[in-house]
Amino acid sequence: MKIFINLTEFNQSDHCAYFSCPERSVSPPVYILLYVCSAVVVLLNLCGNMLVIISVLHFKQLHTPTNTLVLSLAVSDFLMGAFVMLPVCIWMIEACWIFKTGFCICLMMTSFFLGNVSVYNIALIAVDRYLSLSNPFFYTNTISRKTVCIVVYFNWCLCLVYVIVLLYFNGNFMGLLMCPGQCFLLLNEVWGAIDLVHSFIFPLSLIIIFYTLVFVIARKHATAIRELNNHTRSKTQKITSHSMKSETKAAKVLGILVAVFLVCLLPYFIYSLLGNVIELKPETLQKLVILVYINSTINPFIYALFYPWFRRCIKLVITLQIFQADSALINVL
Repeated sequence: MKIFINLTEFNQSDHCAYFSCPERSVSPPVYILLYVCSAVVVLLNLCGNMLVIISVLHFKQLHTPTNTLVLSLAVSDFLMGAFVMLPVCIWMIEACWIFKTGFCICLMMTSFFLGNVSVYNIALIAVDRYLSLSNPFFYTNTISRKTVCIVVYFNWCLCLVYVIVLLYFNGNFMGLLMCPGQCFLLLNEVWGAIDLVHSFIFPLSLIIIFYTLVFVIARKHATAIRELNNHTRSKTQKITSHSMKSETKAAKVLGILVAVFLVCLLPYFIYSLLGNVIELKPETLQKLVILVYINSTINPFIYALFYPWFRRCIKLVITLQIFQADSALINVL
């Protein structure tokens, strides 16, 4: 997620004094433990998301429109763990930015970009679930994997263009980016408002609206399934019931995914929004940013906990059975 503060009341001459580098006040054992914990979280992120990526790419049964969006989310989470999480963890532990200015600029661009991609991936998953539940015939006949791939491609491209425009036209990019020992970007008033709408209010509104509709539909499906179970069913009815159960379960699991995402996301944005009301502390903001990053590590475990197909895929990957002939055709559902 983006590491910025919208503090328009700060003057360029005094913001660095406010974000001065505090002294590290932890004992050596705690210091080592923090590094070990950070390394574990990053490794769990990389391994978990890599398992999702391998599973969706390798097994033919998982080549569905919804799983294409899950793949996009896993890729953005993996890249977040690979390029953003570790330097931010080091920054938090050391209580000081120990890298060069050029690396700070790269971190800014990467975190802004991947943060936007992740948010809109979640929004697209919400839209996808709504379409599949509200009109399954339209969804099956119209929404193909190729169509979703094009949507994902445009999502990544538009997020990249937005980040480049934001960082270029913000005006304070080079002047306010790098204080001695810190790596914060202070957005001006205009771009702070634009980014708030683009990166938080608009995608969050989509997520809330569509998942509210999804759970209303899922509840109706659950009622319909119970009614079918109370009568003698034909083969067609059995197929319909099984399909409805699968779609409803998928909606619930992805709803949990969204809920966890919002729990990790909201504290950061609420704290940022209160910048003109309360005193912002850089160390507190860093911890909230870490909470957002941890969401990238949690997502694969949600799949493992609720999706039997993902657990089967993990077993096949770990035991190296994916290297056998025709392993891509193995039934994992």
